[in-house]
Amino acid sequence: MQGVYSVLLLIVSNIFMTIAWYGHLKLQETKVITHWPLMGVIVFSWAIAFLEYCAQVPANRIGYVGNGGPFTLMQLKVIQEVITLTVFTIFSTLLFKGEVLHWNHVAAFICLILAVYFVFME
Repeated sequence: MQGVYSVLLLIVSNIFMTIAWYGHLKLQETKVITHWPLMGVIVFSWAIAFLEYCAQVPANRIGYVGNGGPFTLMQLKVIQEVITLTVFTIFSTLLFKGEVLHWNHVAAFICLILAVYFVFME
């Protein structure tokens, strides 16, 4: 179950991370924070990123083999990267109407799936 908890926490973490990194662009596009100074946007994003860390750190601690979890450090990182790009793709295609998924994006995802396969090989 530690692997499942770790992956679920990584998903939550990456949702917050994507919002922290790119959500301000959507807020600016919808004129919610059009006149905010850059420092205000940075502080706003860091507040959201704090929530990301509240899920990311436990995900790595629970999932890491050195703490009794099922994943090596490399496996955790590759899993996290795949989750990050999956969450980002969903976020960008749903919230930013100009972003479209192209064949090369699909090819990149296939490469990432292969990366997961290779990182779990003995």
